[in-house]
Amino acid sequence: MQTYSNALILGAGRSGRAAERLMQSEGARTLVVSRESGGDDGLACALRDDAFDVCLVSPGFALDHPWLCAVREQGIPLLSEFELGWSRHRGRTIAVTGSNGKSTAVKWIHEALCDMGLRSAIGGNYGIPACEVVMESPDLDWLVLEVSSFQLETVQSFRADAAIVLNILPNHLDRHGSMEGYWKTKARLFECAGPDDICLVPDAWLELFRDAVGPERRWVSFGPGHASDFRYQSGRVLAGQAPVLDLSGCLFDTPVLGDCTGAAVAGLVVSLSLDAVSFRRAALQLEPLPHRFQRLGEIGGVTYINDSKATNLAAMAAGIQACSGGVHLIAGGLAKETDYTFVKEILAEQVTRIYLIGKASEAMYQAWNMVCSCVECDTLEQAFDTAERAAAEGETILLSPGCASFDQFCSFEERGACFEALFNRALKVDKDAL
Repeated sequence: MQTYSNALILGAGRSGRAAERLMQSEGARTLVVSRESGGDDGLACALRDDAFDVCLVSPGFALDHPWLCAVREQGIPLLSEFELGWSRHRGRTIAVTGSNGKSTAVKWIHEALCDMGLRSAIGGNYGIPACEVVMESPDLDWLVLEVSSFQLETVQSFRADAAIVLNILPNHLDRHGSMEGYWKTKARLFECAGPDDICLVPDAWLELFRDAVGPERRWVSFGPGHASDFRYQSGRVLAGQAPVLDLSGCLFDTPVLGDCTGAAVAGLVVSLSLDAVSFRRAALQLEPLPHRFQRLGEIGGVTYINDSKATNLAAMAAGIQACSGGVHLIAGGLAKETDYTFVKEILAEQVTRIYLIGKASEAMYQAWNMVCSCVECDTLEQAFDTAERAAAEGETILLSPGCASFDQFCSFEERGACFEALFNRALKVDKDAL
């Protein structure tokens, strides 16, 4: 474990402050620089006056950020907060990354490990900084980390006993520049893996990851292909022809989630010799996280689902595919992508009508109105009310925007909370009318 005596910390958010507390607990001097604490001038003074042996970086800073460029010019090593926290963990580690589904996967894994009687905690991109977790729970058996591509940009020596890339879909291309830049950043999760560490990847990406990182690792594949080591079929995950994990009746008992999260976690269970019964029990009891395909209820036989966390088109497509019956889709916001064509087939097959909001509304209308009836709406409330009037019994109103929220909301959570408030308002009106 490498120790530091003088740490520069960029960012005063939760992860930056957690890194500061951990460093100070080890006797290190720390300086936190943020916009609020002086910004560019504060950083310039710090680099002139202090000799830092590490710079701890919050995930909000891209590699080409001027502050990081200035730090690198001084020859100061960059280190992600999550890697610092991991380095102080004395137990074993499971790491999960991917474009969609990370939070749900780590929640399932953590709850199954707890069901086995093991001491487990979640950290990282899930919302709890790794530094905070290891200070509060120093004697964990397992640290289950959700890892974002932003956090992987500055990893140096991070390795996990088992690491999963759930999927690679267009996301954050404004930061990573291209799909190649994006998936190669994800591949950094495996760079320091040892020969006994488990590297779980979708079968379609196996060769690319193996070529990029190296074959001398314990690669395990999952997905719908018959060449996959683990694949979902009719409520079960199979290894070859042998069933290894029963998913029937749980959240992951669909082709979309079964071939992705279900098969990946089954590969984890088998590869680490974990208890499949505990993982099944945890899957059956798992409550969906807020704003992640969260079923709010029914009004007049119409189902309402809050999938505000679907901030890219691939996540939106997965949400649509998970619905039964006709879908009234509320989509739009601040677009992360410019190619809307690959979801056209799914829209044509499963969506009755699309209600568009936000800055992407016009572009989405132009791309999709020929295959599915689209209605441009100014606000989420207008889209909700229009969909409510149009939806029939047995259909679903799905908020799955396929876009970021920052044009009209502060976060996807605020957007989802607005949708839930509109549902509760409509539910009250329905009950009062009875």
